[in-house]
Amino acid sequence: MTSPALDVALSYHRAWTGKDFEKAMTYVADDIVCHTPGGPLSGAEAFRGFMGPFTEILTGSTLLSAFGDETTALLMYDTATLPVASAPGAELLTVREGRIVELRIVFDRAPFDAARAAAAGVSG
Repeated sequence: MTSPALDVALSYHRAWTGKDFEKAMTYVADDIVCHTPGGPLSGAEAFRGFMGPFTEILTGSTLLSAFGDETTALLMYDTATLPVASAPGAELLTVREGRIVELRIVFDRAPFDAARAAAAGVSG
């Protein structure tokens, strides 16, 4: 099944996981509000600064599930990155007029913390 919000969410997801971050940004509203594990971000440029670097270390992604209706979509996926082989995440997206106006990202930060500690030679 597809829906307007799910179509946008999947297009956005395919773009950023396919290494076409500029295309992904075409689905993002200028005034996006993004809720991240580190706190909220406002505006497309703040979002670009948060998400852009992550896409640069991304090596793969598997979409696990996707649901949506007229204005809301929920995606769950697993990502592989240079420092972390498996990093599950989920996104709740609100879409208006074909653009993502709000995005709530949930992911497990523990694998990234462990990778940083290992790279620094710190035992956990």
